[in-house]
Amino acid sequence: MRTTVRGGVAAALSFALLDAPTGPVHAEPPRRVVSMNLCTDQLAMLLAAPGQLHSVSYLASRADTSVLAAEARAFVPNHGLAEEIFLMQPDLIIAGTFTTRATVEMLKRLGFPVEEFAPANSFADIRSNILRMGEVLGRQAAARALIGGFDRELATLTEEAGQGQAGRKPVRPIAALYYANSYTSGNNTLAAEVVDHAQLDNLGSGLGLKGTVTLPLELLVMNGPDLVVTGRRFGREGTQATVALEHPALEAVASRTTSAVVTDKYWVCGLPFTLHAVRRLVEAARSLDLRPIAPPALATTSFAPANLDEGARRQ
Repeated sequence: MRTTVRGGVAAALSFALLDAPTGPVHAEPPRRVVSMNLCTDQLAMLLAAPGQLHSVSYLASRADTSVLAAEARAFVPNHGLAEEIFLMQPDLIIAGTFTTRATVEMLKRLGFPVEEFAPANSFADIRSNILRMGEVLGRQAAARALIGGFDRELATLTEEAGQGQAGRKPVRPIAALYYANSYTSGNNTLAAEVVDHAQLDNLGSGLGLKGTVTLPLELLVMNGPDLVVTGRRFGREGTQATVALEHPALEAVASRTTSAVVTDKYWVCGLPFTLHAVRRLVEAARSLDLRPIAPPALATTSFAPANLDEGARRQ
């Protein structure tokens, strides 16, 4: 029976492709919106009018990946499949630029309006995505209000961070970001901007790294950061991906300094919730010894970091 239903949907998709209209531009606010990406899910939930958002991705209801997991359970979950979204008959589909490309392209060919959002790699990107989501949902005033609250809280955090670092000027503590598979964030990443707003220097940026790339554990140990920041692991412990996070050398560095854990869901997506990551680092920096820190001479070695696109990391 299931095969028959799926076969029927596939046949309907094939027929629809033959008569696909050109993508209409939504002159009026959409009334039945489907989001296919964890980051756009949460942004749409923050801005959509009651009853406007119909479906979000299944990831949005997972407490380990979504800040709005409880709220997401009020919407129909989707798994990014063309068949299921076709049957929902949305008048607007929202996706990430890295989201299930085959599905997105098929839905476009079927004539569904699709708005794609690039990952936020800076706080400016967060504001830009909020404004754009407000425009596509016809919720511009709500978007402006959300940005206003975001900027006010950011200003408060920046002031708190500055007060906490007053005894250390002009040298700031160094924070090392270390994720699964030995990745870190360098320049031009949202994580680096989070570190900067916490009045900390990012080790990856100091080493000249760009994007999300591998950081040999030896380099981290040699540079003796003041703060080690790791993500919260979920799923099975002891996997190959997390083995570096359990290395005795990293544990030794963390025991000599201060360590902090920032749950991935707070900064994997560039959203107003990213400010929680700033607050977590501000609190961690506050617990550091207040003696002035000597200007660092960063140790380097020749290595070719493996680059992981910031957007791909969030899929």
